[in-house]
Amino acid sequence: MSESLQPGLKFQIRFSSLRALVIAWFICGAMSMCRPFLLILDVSLLCISTVFAFILRENFEITVPRFLEFVPYLLATMIASLVAFSVSGVNRTIWRFSSGPDYLRVMTVVAAAVVGATALTFAWNRLEGTSRSLPFIQLIFGVALLVGARALHKISHDFRQHRKAFGAFLQPASPSPQIALLIVGISKLTEAYLQAVSELAPGRVRVVGLVGSTDRHVGRLVASHPVLGETEELESILDDLEVHGITIDRIVVASPVQSLRDPERETLLRIERSRGIRLQFLVQDLGFSLEKPGAVSHGKRNRAPRPSDSGSQNVSFHIAPETLEKIARRRYWKFKRGVDFLLALSALIILSPFLLISAACVAASIGFPVLFWQQRPGLGGKPLRLYKFRTMKAAHAPDGTRLSDAERVSRLGSLMRRLRFDEFPQLFNIIRGDMAIVGPRPLLHWEQTEAQSARLMVRPGLTGWAQVIGGRDISSDDKAALDVWYVQNASLRLDIEIVLRTIVMVFFGERISARDIEKAWCDLGQSGIARRPAVANMKTQMAGFTAQAG
Repeated sequence: MSESLQPGLKFQIRFSSLRALVIAWFICGAMSMCRPFLLILDVSLLCISTVFAFILRENFEITVPRFLEFVPYLLATMIASLVAFSVSGVNRTIWRFSSGPDYLRVMTVVAAAVVGATALTFAWNRLEGTSRSLPFIQLIFGVALLVGARALHKISHDFRQHRKAFGAFLQPASPSPQIALLIVGISKLTEAYLQAVSELAPGRVRVVGLVGSTDRHVGRLVASHPVLGETEELESILDDLEVHGITIDRIVVASPVQSLRDPERETLLRIERSRGIRLQFLVQDLGFSLEKPGAVSHGKRNRAPRPSDSGSQNVSFHIAPETLEKIARRRYWKFKRGVDFLLALSALIILSPFLLISAACVAASIGFPVLFWQQRPGLGGKPLRLYKFRTMKAAHAPDGTRLSDAERVSRLGSLMRRLRFDEFPQLFNIIRGDMAIVGPRPLLHWEQTEAQSARLMVRPGLTGWAQVIGGRDISSDDKAALDVWYVQNASLRLDIEIVLRTIVMVFFGERISARDIEKAWCDLGQSGIARRPAVANMKTQMAGFTAQAG
């Protein structure tokens, strides 16, 4: 009698257990109703990983009877994962803000779900027809799939935030609003600040680099930003950046002032007094510091005047929206980009022996590194690194005094500048798409004013119309007018003429063509883009008379 009732008793126990699990499932589901989609998604991913594990365990040879034996374990995985995910709340996290602790929680919950599925199946049929290695394979696949999905979503979100409009280059933009800053201190607050800059101020704030408190961090990267040195070396770091054309507008201190060493505080104080760079203390701005930094205060900036600050710009260039759209739709830009890429690549291959010899000569006469870079406004005002062969020695003497350009330039450097050989590394810029063979030459950021931002509508060039017409001796307004005129009249014929004139200029020197400058101003005036100022007109005529007399 007892033996005949035993199967029924077993079924009753199983049914009671299943009913209790269903009730628990509904309770947990009610707790997670705010995020049902993410809960279903997590459960589905774990079930998919379970199926993958089963297929791998069976060596890709699946039969119907074998799959039916696997179904109870799959159902147990679904129930256990519903309970585990709902109780833990991992489905309530925002995937694009996930981090290491979130991934550890997911791994723990997946392990709990696997243990729960194994226990349920054992209670149901003592794992009959289920391989003992299946839970381990399931755990590996489950962790990889759920953590990988979150990480992939985060990476895709960050990519959308940081992607650049490659090729969309006819977007005139002002080069001035971008703020260049250094971050002092490496911590979790630094990471949060970098994330805030990338999401809230893209294109308006540029983090040049970080300054750490130990030499172990120097040369490494934090969120793609280089660690340039230690805090006590901050003055030499600023000098080196200035040589490369980068002027720091703000220093952000991501460490509490009390945690800074005395030499570090003195360095910050000296930099603020002597250079007028604004200091920003994140801990104080967030209200977490009750003391104000007495030794380092937010003083008024007294930055030394830049070369362009001595005089005001006389003219601005304005292109009507319909004219800009007409210029942007020209097919010549795509053709020009393809030709530039092929010519630069061919020239790089042909001239590679000469480039190696030039690099060896620079290393022997000046030293390492053989390349010099400067940050300059590029397409649409976006900063680009312009590379050249070094023609000058270090900016400072061994005793720390700053050397003049005449003292720094070498004989080899003078020859390379005269023959324009120092510009050859810019072939790499052309291949990358940062520059073109012919276009407006990129200026330093303090020379490139907002009034002349129209010249930034196209990629800067290795040579340009302003270089072959006037070189270095004409005014900045005339250079800008020639560059804007080129943007309006660019063609294959004009580019070939510029290349030929560049060759002549290399061998015979620069000459000013007052007639071409006058023609550029007349054409821009007739189209309503700009009118030539009287001061610039007089300067150009005097330069033209001097060139003719010479």
